[in-house]
Amino acid sequence: MYGFVAPSFTYGQAHISPEELYGTLFRDVQSSHIFSDSKTFADAIPLEDPVLIIERYHREKDEPDFDMEAFVRGHFRMPGHIASEFISDKSEPVSDHVGKLWSVLTRQPENQERGGSLIPLPHPYVVPGGRFREIYYWDSYFTMLGLKESGRAELIENMLNNFAYLVDTLGFIPTANRTYYLSRSQPPFFSLMVRLFSDMEGKKVLKRYLPQMQKEYDYWMDGCQEPCEPFTAHRRLVYLPDGALLNRYWDDKATPRPESYSEDTHLAQEVSEKYGTPADEVYRHIRAAAESGWDFSSRWFADETDFASIHTTDILPIDLNCLLYHLEKTIAEAYLLCDNRRMHLLYEEKARQRNIAIQTYFWDESKHYYMDYDFRKRDFTKAITIAGAFPLFFKLAPKPHSHYVRAYIRLNFLKSGGLLTTMVRTGQQWDAPNGWAPLQWVVYKGLRNYNFHRTANELSDEWLGLIEKEFRHSGKMLEKYNVSDTNLIAGGGEYEIQEGFGWTNGVYLRMKNRRN
Repeated sequence: MYGFVAPSFTYGQAHISPEELYGTLFRDVQSSHIFSDSKTFADAIPLEDPVLIIERYHREKDEPDFDMEAFVRGHFRMPGHIASEFISDKSEPVSDHVGKLWSVLTRQPENQERGGSLIPLPHPYVVPGGRFREIYYWDSYFTMLGLKESGRAELIENMLNNFAYLVDTLGFIPTANRTYYLSRSQPPFFSLMVRLFSDMEGKKVLKRYLPQMQKEYDYWMDGCQEPCEPFTAHRRLVYLPDGALLNRYWDDKATPRPESYSEDTHLAQEVSEKYGTPADEVYRHIRAAAESGWDFSSRWFADETDFASIHTTDILPIDLNCLLYHLEKTIAEAYLLCDNRRMHLLYEEKARQRNIAIQTYFWDESKHYYMDYDFRKRDFTKAITIAGAFPLFFKLAPKPHSHYVRAYIRLNFLKSGGLLTTMVRTGQQWDAPNGWAPLQWVVYKGLRNYNFHRTANELSDEWLGLIEKEFRHSGKMLEKYNVSDTNLIAGGGEYEIQEGFGWTNGVYLRMKNRRN
């Protein structure tokens, strides 16, 4: 039997998320606002048996002199930020700095902390940095772009094997290797990772990871076996007329996210008071947006200025469906390499049908741009975002469409520091004025695919120039950047701007080397 064989490895802990493990203690700590970032306690390491800590808490919490913060700090070790002790040399080339950062951001299996929410992995991996102390799914593809430029093939393979291990163990790839992420995934970039590694090692790589690609596909396409009514949904699968199948983001839980507990409970209360929406429905939309990686953006809001109008699970996202098209095409080729012509033809047909559906449901003829689709309202959403360029990245756009998309990008999204994510200023981090490394790469490569080299080069010059300017100023590689006013630091979101930073490092190296 072909395929990746997971090594013998045990977690040493059950897959129980911290809110399930600690119950009232967890909720009380997160509601007390001891920590400015809710993720801090979600990542904390218990200093003794959690059962004993819980029992002690229930004995002591009602005493007059009980101090919640003292109790928590006495029974848990708080996680630290990454790379805080690393001293950068602002005079050296950014590429040299990134080369040094790989070792700072790499985690070894033997150094993973046991006892908290972390799910240990059997192979070394690169984390993004800052508060992100674990391997993140879609981040890792863009990190791998840079690892390839640095000649770190072994580390790419190790990370790929970790994701294969998660698929074999859990049936899917979670957002990251934390127990509180086990109800959702992230944009499905696994097949692109496999392709990247196969470009280095040969087509045998496609055969090797076929079982895991198949399992991931089954996860995203889980739904009822019988034909369903059009414009209905089950988990991540949405049924459309004429048998068309497309996908949405989802989360299998409808509760506050443990890593953003106080933020979610506050928003749910606001939405309930404003619109009367049940809290569980709000949590589901929030979690689905978190699965998208775009957490948060006006893209998911019915009213672009109002977070309370979030309705993520009603939306068919253009980028997600392009990614699943790529997965179908890659699975089809892998089956052909395995001499399974029947399955090859099956997945080629799935990809063909999805391509038709993409052109049918996402191309807005009035705007001449690819838009997300609200399957509840049976119409396009109002949000115009850079995700509309994903069909160029996957070579799905007909030539006439590509010219319109290129013009739209050039006129609306390209600024002095690179590409905006949306044109709306809401204070959310995936809105203006911020730009993000993964989307710069997707658009850059998409433009190249259609021979729009002049626009691609302009984008590259602006983005690389901004990164280099910030590095000369601060010595840091950041998670996101203000691309509209390159003299200002990016802002917005649920946490402070993070430095490290995995996907920025990867895209910088790949884009820089592609131009030279």
